[in-house]
Amino acid sequence: MKAQITKRKRILDKTATVALWILAAGVILLIAWLLFHILSRGITKINLSFLLKVPDEIETGGGIGPVLLNSFYVLILSMVFSLPVGIGAGIYLAEYARDNKVTGAIRMCVESLASVPSIVFGLFGMAIFVNYLQIGLTVIGASLTLALLNLPILTRVTEESIRAVPNALREAYTAMGATKSQCIRKVVLPTAFSRIITGISLVAGRAYGESAVIILTAGTSTSGMMWDFNLFSPGETLAVHLWYVQSEAIVPDAKEIADKAAAVLVFVVLMINFLLRLPVWFMERKFKI
Repeated sequence: MKAQITKRKRILDKTATVALWILAAGVILLIAWLLFHILSRGITKINLSFLLKVPDEIETGGGIGPVLLNSFYVLILSMVFSLPVGIGAGIYLAEYARDNKVTGAIRMCVESLASVPSIVFGLFGMAIFVNYLQIGLTVIGASLTLALLNLPILTRVTEESIRAVPNALREAYTAMGATKSQCIRKVVLPTAFSRIITGISLVAGRAYGESAVIILTAGTSTSGMMWDFNLFSPGETLAVHLWYVQSEAIVPDAKEIADKAAAVLVFVVLMINFLLRLPVWFMERKFKI
């Protein structure tokens, strides 16, 4: 009887393992097919002129120079605004805040905000920056709104990453006479570094490809200049330009521009994730974590 039960468990275990491998392989193949489909349609047609040229509203041969610059500009500004606050809030909730009703309510609010659709943040940014402060559709308004979109996710990822650090490491380091802040800097954050970087890469990729927030707070146009770093200029990004070309553009080569812009967008998101993972791989190899 026991032998039959053991045999049945082994069969179920192997069946479940095979099923999970099939599901994983299916997901990987689907993602690979999507990436190949998007990149193959546009990556071979991209040249330097397309990446640096100003978009054209009527004639063929327009580029994506200003919108590509705005995409990086808005992303960098939003990360500058959101990283210190989000990571700091996560550290506070994980290490300093007491477990009571107030912190529980804060965590619930943060989790709720993390699931709010981006268009709601876009409407909030439009109400604050465009209408109330009357700064118009600008790069700074889009950056601050994206920072608000990033904050809940960064806070939760940081808190959960720090809570995953074993208490034995904290106790061992504090037993040597270290203060709590020293323990956080020297032990907790380095141990949680890879998880925090993973959260940052997800946030950065989402922010780079965001369109709803940008349309409502930065608009669907640029200043018309390639190297415009004015914070109060219109801030159309690559994702918004892709939507505009596909839906409203009247240029004859709109489909070709859309294919190339989509390939650039996907390639840049992949590169952002790869570059953000490099420090993690370096630390894991150096310290053999």
